[in-house]
Amino acid sequence: MRTGLYDKLVRAGATRRDILKGAASMAAIAAASGAGLGAFTRPASAASELRSKILQIPGVGKGQPTDADFQKVGELCLEATKANVKQGEFAGVELTFMGLNNQNLHNVLFRGFLKPWEAYTGAKISWIDLAQADYNARLQQSIATGTVDFDIIEMGAPFEGDVCGKGLTSEMPDWVKKQIDFDDLVNYLKPPVGTWDGKQYRVTIDGDTHNFNYRTDVFADADLAKQWKDGGGAGEWGVPKTWQQVQAVTKFLKGKKFKGQDVYGYLDAPKPWGGFGFYFLGSRATAYAKHPDDKAWLFDADTMKPRINNPAWVRAIQDVIDALPSEPADQINADPNTTGFQQFLAGTGSMIPWWGDIGSNVKTNDSSVIGDVTGFSILPGSDDVYNSKTGKWEKLASGPNYSPNCAYLGWGVYVMARVDKDEKKKKAAWSAAAHLGGKDLSIWTAMYPSGFQPYRNSHFDIPEWVAAGYDEAFITSYLKSEGDSYNHPNAAIEPRIPGIFQYYSAAEDILANTFAGKMKAQEGADAIAAAWEKLTDQIGREKQIKLYKASLGLA
Repeated sequence: MRTGLYDKLVRAGATRRDILKGAASMAAIAAASGAGLGAFTRPASAASELRSKILQIPGVGKGQPTDADFQKVGELCLEATKANVKQGEFAGVELTFMGLNNQNLHNVLFRGFLKPWEAYTGAKISWIDLAQADYNARLQQSIATGTVDFDIIEMGAPFEGDVCGKGLTSEMPDWVKKQIDFDDLVNYLKPPVGTWDGKQYRVTIDGDTHNFNYRTDVFADADLAKQWKDGGGAGEWGVPKTWQQVQAVTKFLKGKKFKGQDVYGYLDAPKPWGGFGFYFLGSRATAYAKHPDDKAWLFDADTMKPRINNPAWVRAIQDVIDALPSEPADQINADPNTTGFQQFLAGTGSMIPWWGDIGSNVKTNDSSVIGDVTGFSILPGSDDVYNSKTGKWEKLASGPNYSPNCAYLGWGVYVMARVDKDEKKKKAAWSAAAHLGGKDLSIWTAMYPSGFQPYRNSHFDIPEWVAAGYDEAFITSYLKSEGDSYNHPNAAIEPRIPGIFQYYSAAEDILANTFAGKMKAQEGADAIAAAWEKLTDQIGREKQIKLYKASLGLA
């Protein structure tokens, strides 16, 4: 195919797979069209009209979406379902769906999206709602006792070793891959993510990376700049680019006022959060611990010996201990929900790492007061990086070491294998999953508070966000931070190994005592390493080594 024609087809919405499957026929249709691409621009235009319509529900800056809004979006996005399912086809089918109700998001939205799907298909869904801190324990209990009591689960890729590896999930049918436009996912969420033993199991509904969220007004303030200079601060006052600068700014801001209010620097999240809080220490640690020449950063790839107690991780733990006295009172009892939604959105603190939720929430969450003064970047770097192979700190010739923490690999929807014996129920479960993972519905969840962030190539169209009401400078900064994190050559990738949340949960409990002053940083890190060694032996060291290497692309 001529390059020019290929480019036209892609711009018109055809996927690479479409082109490879039907290059000859597509070329003929394109040539026959007066405009050359008429056959393809019509559906693209229809899709664009639909996306424009749903992105005005309720409209950026017009208040937080309600259940009525979720239902409207779900109904308008039903056409893809109707192409594969007849009206009333699932009458009599009852499904159970287990997921989060975190911050009134996740399951709360799914209910609204799926209500019109239930009305059209005839299926009924009952719900198991879990708080974030309860999620891992509930899932592990179901696995350990063999009492899986749900047909569909909202789950992250880190659990795939625990669930898919035990044969508990249903393999994705080919028609689902087509309905959800599987090829549109950003590269780092494509297989092996979502697969086990080469079989596809997950409908991706989210991408995950921690980016850096900061207050643009604080770091542009002339009075603070003068105080910084007068106090002997290093360099110009501005947004920190390294963790060393984050620490210096956080300590400098202690006791300072900004616009008549107390102003704080970085906000740590020391309180355990069902294993998920460990990612926030990880985001402090990756720039220290993830060397560009070494894909491993949590364990040694050849032995599964923990690295959590090496100098890099101990430095990150010590950073938290050192910064807490300069953070808001009682910060020791703040979990990530507190830092993101009760503090940062409400104007407390000037720097946090978080998943991409903050980017959409600062503009569309009713509790946000910082919609016009928030900027984004990849996570800060470090002036030096620890080389686990040499046991030495190194300064790179290229400058600070950056390593975005691609934490958790995003939420997905998985269908459980227990529906496989009933074809009607199986199709119904996969249809529900495909509806939630639909391409058009996904752009709405990326733009509005949902618990999910951009995860498809089609989510990075800045004019589409601007047309929906986001200002261009803001959304450019946000999407760049997301894309640069996903695509960074030294990104720290989540290991998909069985028991990963057992490791994280054990670490969280010990870290809580360490941050509270009951243990020194090295003592806490050594205790975590000992707990992790026991877990690895319990699960099976040789098996873990094999799977860890595979998850790092070393197999």
